[in-house]
Amino acid sequence: MPYGYRIETGGATEESAKANTALAAVSPVMAIAVLVSRLALVFATAPLGLIGATGALLASNRPFGFVALLGLIALADMIMRNTVILVDQIERDIAAGRARYRAIIDATVRRASGGADRACRGSRHDSAGAEHLLGPMAITIMGGLLVATVLTLLVVPALYALWFRVRQDEPDRAAIIPEALAEHDDMEPIPIAAE
Repeated sequence: MPYGYRIETGGATEESAKANTALAAVSPVMAIAVLVSRLALVFATAPLGLIGATGALLASNRPFGFVALLGLIALADMIMRNTVILVDQIERDIAAGRARYRAIIDATVRRASGGADRACRGSRHDSAGAEHLLGPMAITIMGGLLVATVLTLLVVPALYALWFRVRQDEPDRAAIIPEALAEHDDMEPIPIAAE
């Protein structure tokens, strides 16, 4: 190439390169924001057990000592795990093509019915010798989990809907796709050069 001349990319290729550069700059930030938002949603539910745990300890006239604190930590773990399961079920329903609003309701109803079934079956554990030691822990967990389960089934779907701006009138993607395909049944396949 002669001196003083140069080759520059222009047109659609140049615009595409600019767009890709801009996307590459924000993609990591957006990925972190999505993860942090779900993480914040999970951590926001941990304190929901405090109401039930405090009420149960006061009603049973038990002290909030070290063992009750261990119970409270275990309770926060259980609540956050339940939140993760509920949010995951909502995300799976959305990925399957359900409208976001419908996915929130369906996942919540399934979680509630499964929890009610486990609560009705109950469990029996004889630990008469350890009752004075583990009693505050058990009371903390039982009281907190009872209240937190109800609150989680109310608060998490509401927070999810607010956080991700879910509207009731959003269309169901599973119903839209077959209709869109049916509109184009008369189209011929596009031949590929290799054929």
